[in-house]
Amino acid sequence: MNLKKRILVAPLNWGLGHSTRCIPIIKALIKHNFDPIIASDGIALELLKKEFPELTTFELPSYNITYSKKAKGFKTKLLKDSPHVLKTIKKEKKRVDELVKTEGISGIISDNRFGVRHKSIPSVFMTHQLRVLSGNTTWISSKLHQKIILKFNECWVPDHIGIHNLSGKLGHVNHFNAALKYLGPLSRFKKIDIETRYDLLVLLSGPEPQRTFLEEKLLTELTTFSGKVLFVKGKVEATQKKEIIGNIEVYNFMTSQALEMAINQSKIILSRSGYTTIMDLAKLEKKAFFIPTPGQFEQEYLAKKFQNEGIAPYCQQHEFRIELLSNIEDYTGFKFEDFELNHNNLFGLF
Repeated sequence: MNLKKRILVAPLNWGLGHSTRCIPIIKALIKHNFDPIIASDGIALELLKKEFPELTTFELPSYNITYSKKAKGFKTKLLKDSPHVLKTIKKEKKRVDELVKTEGISGIISDNRFGVRHKSIPSVFMTHQLRVLSGNTTWISSKLHQKIILKFNECWVPDHIGIHNLSGKLGHVNHFNAALKYLGPLSRFKKIDIETRYDLLVLLSGPEPQRTFLEEKLLTELTTFSGKVLFVKGKVEATQKKEIIGNIEVYNFMTSQALEMAINQSKIILSRSGYTTIMDLAKLEKKAFFIPTPGQFEQEYLAKKFQNEGIAPYCQQHEFRIELLSNIEDYTGFKFEDFELNHNNLFGLF
């Protein structure tokens, strides 16, 4: 008989970031004698199945979030998709009700899945976005998000609470009365003192079609790059595939262990300015160049923030040229601040 408390962990399937930052949380739950159950959909679920083949997994209804082909259509497309998102939230709640009954769940951790909560079970919402940037509608998108957060028992923010933080105004707002816990940055990786093997690591992720647009652009640009390149597409598939194109090693995806080694072995990183990627680069103290996803206000804000702080340069996707990588020399790269998270206190809610 399983006497361990079962905790449902459910990340949003939007790129890989939500699922990968749940990895340290799942590992901590196991270490502290809980039995995590994973629930998601698409590549987020596939990635976690590969990381934790021994754990029970369930599929949740899909939000089917994709980007518009043009940056300017990003907000319009989200509004157009909102009826589908609302239907998905209802389906999620129904599915969670079923899982609570059949799986004996004692607690819920939802990473940005609005419908993954239960009125009679301690439910946590994990996000770095207490403020949701959406241009001239930021005030209303933030209020709506905060209203959802308040339906949960606690909100966990993966960042430092003080002024030296990674999320800036996204994860730090005034006059918001949610039960907030700041976890410090969450990363599945550890810094390893190891010899450099790659001059450049390209790390792609994020929803389509923009992920593919950037992949195609970078593979073209890299034909004139003389150093050794590792190119990870961020496409989670049944089997790992490797291809050699001149001086470029191309993988469709890498598991955590392989990617941890690859980032540690790389001189510089070229990637989106997604928040989970930023937490990973901070943990491994890397130098980076960012290309924010076109039209995504949050990634554009974070890219500008780190350029203004002298940490990492960035440019828009259509402006990228391989020569711009030389700008990295004028920036400090990331430095990691230690943060000791008290898991007994964190998991005390369950």
